[in-house]
Amino acid sequence: MPLQHPHHGHRTGPRPRDIEVNPVFSREPLRVPRHTLPRGEMEPETAYQLIHDELMLDGNARLNLATFVSTWGEPQALRLMAECADKNMIDKDEYPQTAELEERCVHMLARLWHAPAPEHAVGCSTTGSSEAAMLGGLALKRRWQHRRRAAGAPAGRPNLVMGANVQVCWEKFADYFEVEPRYVPLEGDRYHLGPAEAVERCDENTIGVVTVLGSTFDGSYEPVSAVAAALDDLQQRTGLDIPVHVDAASGGFVAPFLDPGLVWDFRLPRVASVNASGHKYGLVMPGVGWALWRDADALPEDLVLHVNYLGGDMPTFALNFSRPGAQVVAQYYTFLRLGFEGYRRVQQTCRDVATRLAAEIARLGPFDLVTDGSELPVLAFRVREGIGAFTVFDVSAALRERGWLVPAYTFPANRTDLAVLRVVVRNGFSHDLAGLFLDDLRRVLPRLEKQGRPQRSRDDAGAFAHGAETHNPREPGRR
Repeated sequence: MPLQHPHHGHRTGPRPRDIEVNPVFSREPLRVPRHTLPRGEMEPETAYQLIHDELMLDGNARLNLATFVSTWGEPQALRLMAECADKNMIDKDEYPQTAELEERCVHMLARLWHAPAPEHAVGCSTTGSSEAAMLGGLALKRRWQHRRRAAGAPAGRPNLVMGANVQVCWEKFADYFEVEPRYVPLEGDRYHLGPAEAVERCDENTIGVVTVLGSTFDGSYEPVSAVAAALDDLQQRTGLDIPVHVDAASGGFVAPFLDPGLVWDFRLPRVASVNASGHKYGLVMPGVGWALWRDADALPEDLVLHVNYLGGDMPTFALNFSRPGAQVVAQYYTFLRLGFEGYRRVQQTCRDVATRLAAEIARLGPFDLVTDGSELPVLAFRVREGIGAFTVFDVSAALRERGWLVPAYTFPANRTDLAVLRVVVRNGFSHDLAGLFLDDLRRVLPRLEKQGRPQRSRDDAGAFAHGAETHNPREPGRR
């Protein structure tokens, strides 16, 4: 017997529900509120399509030369991350093997950064290097408080010495945790912290000195060893024992592979702690960071809390509680996948692309290099003096027309007169892409030179300097 259409022939039961056919671009509802919850549900494909279409307005991450964060990953790493998307990193009793992988990563980094006893390494993963930096700062503050109280001295006015070029997370740390930031302003061609300038700002209330292995502003390494030596001398002269924290957000995954002779890590006894971003030159998708201390004494025990309500006793020292384990698993995968030699080859390729790109930009004529990519694979360049037709902000806007996101910004005090463009070369930014970028840069220059006068200024720069925000150094004693 042939099947009958539901609207024809004899029906003995209730009328069946009509089939809903919703072509992708004509689904109900026709209007969706943006700032209030919809009154009812919608089909999952409808919700997906709405969001998917809106996200097309974002820039292309691979062409984003502003960010230090990884924008490319191997399919196997992404697959592992998807498989671990539901794992909560904090729940070490429920996900013991994920916790084990985190511990292995800590030990690998402890050896990479020459901790004195890497088999007893003290460290943890974080949601990113900003959280890791704040944990390092908190440990410095608490250690200083313990020393002051043990000596019967007041412990109410801690300060932290750092260059004005530090990433904004340090300004946040000082503000959130009530520590006076003592910024060392830039002077002349010194674009980061100097040893003498750091020591000048230290006193009995200084909890530590922050050094940066790879400045966000220009990619240069700060002289960690020289700062430590200056603090050694300060201790001999005054008795002040001031530790160093190394913000190795980017350089911690570059210098060990490309600059093994550079002494910046736990080989220096004065270095108490190090932070780094696994999701930058650690080659993992966002967001994972790492915080390590040279030994157990460098991390006060009273900062480590213990919880049992997830099952078992779990020590925790972090600003965040629940967070994904997927990125930690991806970090372990990348360590296994590449090994030391693989990381060296990746970072060397990045440096080769950066230095080649810097040399080509220098030959164009209108630009002077500030850095050439020979430390971090990052180059910064400015418009040469005497060129009045355009600014770095004009160049940034013109390149954006082709999809390139190149930040333009001014340096911090006392070099706010210096405006630069910065290119961050990451894994996935190949020699071929660098060539295409140069072609587009050459293409926009004749038009910019015909402008007659600049069309854009700092106010038109946009908001994607990615950490190169200028700080306003405050007077000592003020917050």
